[in-house]
Amino acid sequence: VIAYGKILPKAILGIPPKGCINVHASLLPRYRGAAPINWAITNGETETGITTMLMDEGMDTGDILLTEKIKIKDDDTASDIHDRLKDLGAQVLLKTIHALEKGTIKPVPQDNFQASYAPMLKKEGGRIDWTLGPEGIRNLIRGLNPWPGAYTRWEGMQIKIFKAEITSKEKVAELPGTVLYSIDKGICVATGKGSLLITELQPENRNRMSVSEFIKGYRIAKGQIFD
Repeated sequence: VIAYGKILPKAILGIPPKGCINVHASLLPRYRGAAPINWAITNGETETGITTMLMDEGMDTGDILLTEKIKIKDDDTASDIHDRLKDLGAQVLLKTIHALEKGTIKPVPQDNFQASYAPMLKKEGGRIDWTLGPEGIRNLIRGLNPWPGAYTRWEGMQIKIFKAEITSKEKVAELPGTVLYSIDKGICVATGKGSLLITELQPENRNRMSVSEFIKGYRIAKGQIFD
């Protein structure tokens, strides 16, 4: 089972003689649940991976069979990690099946005290809290790219933000969400501790675009507020 989204009943789990296998996109027992890739990036993790496990009646609680790790790079988005884990997951699943056939794999119970959860994403969870530091906001942007997208509001318009760079981790005088400056490369916005340069965004009912494209049609002025 891969990304099925439902818990199989005991009657189904008991049919295969060697059990049912689940491929999960995290290093279990961390990030059990529906959106492990997104939450790992949003929380600033530097590694993730694939876990195969024997399914039980819980949510991603079965005994672990195999685990393989990958690094999360500083500019990786949820889409990037999804694509890499998709290929890795197929490889680990084949290794797991072959090891079960040979009897060379020993299931290991999960440590429930180390467990964390990755609940299903909701669109409203993407609203940016500018009082956070620039790193936390950037992680949210990366973790929700491409869906549902981190967003803010400007002049009554919803704007999704898909790429941003940290410009400072030192507290600035302006209130969080204040536009500090706007150039072709990006829009610099004050955060709770530092500032962030937005470089790719999507205005409401428009396609994704660079900031240089955006400012050709919209006037962004210093002192305006993203909220």
